[in-house]
Amino acid sequence: MSNLSDLVPDGGVRAERLLLRELAHRTDDELASAINLVTKAIDGCDGAEVRATLASVQDRLRSHARLHHALQMPQFTTTVDLAAYLQQLCRSISRSSLEHEGIALSLLLQPLKIDSERCWLLGMIVFELITSAARHVSDSGAGEIHLELWVTATSISCCITGNGFSDESRSREEDRSIVETLVAHLGGTVDVCVGVDGGRTVVNVPR
Repeated sequence: MSNLSDLVPDGGVRAERLLLRELAHRTDDELASAINLVTKAIDGCDGAEVRATLASVQDRLRSHARLHHALQMPQFTTTVDLAAYLQQLCRSISRSSLEHEGIALSLLLQPLKIDSERCWLLGMIVFELITSAARHVSDSGAGEIHLELWVTATSISCCITGNGFSDESRSREEDRSIVETLVAHLGGTVDVCVGVDGGRTVVNVPR
């Protein structure tokens, strides 16, 4: 079973964790500071239209803050429900970016209790796949992305489908590299199928 220690050289796990947590805390602080500045601007503004615009910005920032929190590395190793975590994560993704672009995200998830670090890594994979799919939604209509999670006695499978892929060359190389690296650390595989009507990516990892 792979875990977070596989992602860094021996002896560097503690330093890596401390660095990631410090960066996460600083990002939290910066987002909170930005939200507070917008709040003060709203309180000091008289125009209804400007206040509404600032309130929209404030809501967007709060959505990004919730998404950032959902993607943070777990502080302790424990057992969590993967489906519940993905529901929370996908809700944050939708509110921070997809809803503003008219992209609908639907879920079909099976409950599964797994190690918190493996859950976090799977969440990172799902985040990358959803945001990649969102960049390729069809320009001719509202986008649709679907996440499905199913489990067997030996494996966990995540399938992301979207209606916006035209050909494989549109998928950014860095997107594939991040996903492939994360999946490899979990000892899994990635299968990508793209065409004129949409794209489908299936990730399989050992249970």
